[in-house]
Amino acid sequence: MKQQLLPAWLSNTIRRPGLWLLLATFLTITLFQYSEEIHHPAFLADLNEHLGLTRYTVERILYLLPIIWAGVMFGYRGGAITSAAALICMLPRAIFISEHPEDALVETVVVFFVGNLTAYSLELLRKERERRAELEIAQKLLESQLHVIEQSENRLAALNKTSDVISQSLELEQVLQSAITSVVDVMVVEAVRIYILNEKQGMLNLSAHRGVSDEFVTGTSTIKLGEGFNGRVAQTGEPMYVEDASEDPRLTRLVLKQENIRSQIIVPMTAKGKVVGTLAAAVHSYRCFLPEEVELLTAIANQIGVAVDNARLYQQEQQAAEKLRTSEQKYRELFENAHDAIWLHNLDDSIIAANSACVQLTGYSLDELRNLKAMQLISKDTQKTAKNIERLLLARQTSGSRGEVKLIKKDGSEAFIELASSLVFANGLPTAVQHIARDVTEQKRMQENLRFLVQQITRAQEEERKRIAQELHDDTVQSIVVHARQIDDLIMRLNNLEKDDIAKHLEKLYEDADNIRQSVHRVSQDLRPATLDRLGLLPALDWVASRTAKYSGINVKVEIIGQERRLSDEEELVLFRITQEALQNVEKHAKATRAEVRVEFGEKRTRVTIKDDGKGFEPPRSVADLPRFGRLGLAGMQERAHLLGGTLVIASEIGKGTIVTAELPV
Repeated sequence: MKQQLLPAWLSNTIRRPGLWLLLATFLTITLFQYSEEIHHPAFLADLNEHLGLTRYTVERILYLLPIIWAGVMFGYRGGAITSAAALICMLPRAIFISEHPEDALVETVVVFFVGNLTAYSLELLRKERERRAELEIAQKLLESQLHVIEQSENRLAALNKTSDVISQSLELEQVLQSAITSVVDVMVVEAVRIYILNEKQGMLNLSAHRGVSDEFVTGTSTIKLGEGFNGRVAQTGEPMYVEDASEDPRLTRLVLKQENIRSQIIVPMTAKGKVVGTLAAAVHSYRCFLPEEVELLTAIANQIGVAVDNARLYQQEQQAAEKLRTSEQKYRELFENAHDAIWLHNLDDSIIAANSACVQLTGYSLDELRNLKAMQLISKDTQKTAKNIERLLLARQTSGSRGEVKLIKKDGSEAFIELASSLVFANGLPTAVQHIARDVTEQKRMQENLRFLVQQITRAQEEERKRIAQELHDDTVQSIVVHARQIDDLIMRLNNLEKDDIAKHLEKLYEDADNIRQSVHRVSQDLRPATLDRLGLLPALDWVASRTAKYSGINVKVEIIGQERRLSDEEELVLFRITQEALQNVEKHAKATRAEVRVEFGEKRTRVTIKDDGKGFEPPRSVADLPRFGRLGLAGMQERAHLLGGTLVIASEIGKGTIVTAELPV
């Protein structure tokens, strides 16, 4: 392999046409600068005379063109190098050739400083655009995460719907028919078949179907284990997708081809880790089933498998008293150990049974629950919903129903619950109503807070953009405009000023330019301090502490405990932002006189504690409630720590200050 003669960056730079055009422009201006024979065009010469400019003044000003060009192409470094080159080219004429060397030197220096200032301003604008692009990317990422959450909620809703439908009865036939109805609705398919495995015979028996002909049912009523699509799925326990079943060479029965079933997916039904059957969903036209659909159908099949297993167990134990007692015991265990609260009431609304989760949710004991009417547990403003659910159940208009109501606990507090209701039958007649309640209070609060947080984050982003834009416009841009006018005024008055006056004016221009530089530097430091990237977390914390002390008068102390070490860029940024936000809260709200930032380096964790002696506040009971109480800064701090697997603890008491502790794992 040949050794590369030039570095890659230099080779790429040389190949850029803009570089050569820039050099040509620069050399042309320099040629005009030193060639006495080449004169400006007549119209340009008249314009120079009208403006009171000499030929070489115009050519010095023209050096700004390649300087700005280089700043656009190569950033501030390119503009600075081009400014230096222009200064080198202008100085010999200004010192040795010019008839007015003082004026020429002034013009040369002004061009050099204005060129550098312009290139620096362009660099700042480029960085601001990059920062805005990063904010837009973060917003899109947040939107994509919300989309994933929405998809997960839809999938959970489909699974809950199926679970509700198939859990309404222990009769096998009813369970299977209800399951098929749910699959047709959820998957939007035309044909559904459920095969149940007979392990002793090694056969799959067609136990329920919809959307297929009688001839097809007769021809596929039994399938050997390993035969055809369903047999192989039952044997391997792996889902199978068939693009065109009618043309698939693996088919062994003619009736399958005559049914004209095209695309289908077959998934195993499992219970207790074993395959108990298969579930096939198909359409009569070509359809590409997505991996998410296969995953959803597999989850539904597993629910059906559990329901089928329970139903078969129930039927078997109906045959003998001993088996019946065993079945009742197992059902009781499931009932008692269920995570969701379950209670049953008779048709007179008297509670006849409840599990321990119901006791924990309501605060009533089992004896107290048995002495209550079911409607006493439901808030008056949602009793209408609960009564409507029971009315539809008893009218046989639905086999099961779900609704959201408010539960009244023993202590009088309320909780939002998702209520799934179904009838309990005996000898074919309804004897009781079963309610399965899931506490969704925290989930609703989280969803509301999430929506509120997204709105506030978007609003905060826009406010920050507005603040930066206004600050640049009202401060930096206005200062640059005034500075440029002062330069123009100085150029116009050069012939009427003494050398000492020129020096004073130049010194004033330099001070103004330095003030503009400091203003721009302050804005960039507010966005992201360079100290954090160059020197690390501890110098950055010293900087933000001294800055807070300078502008607020609060005595801020930084203390280091343990062996100092550098963390990853992401960890240092999170700890810095948490500290910065905490000190801003101290400055704006705490009315404190002292604050302390303590950094502890442990073997397994790094802890940063920010403590103040301010007025304190009463924090919400849950961190999830921070956005709703207007504590967006604290909510953002908590999210930053959580993203890296860390924790954020906020301890505050009225009149006793606040302590914010952030911990990150090593």
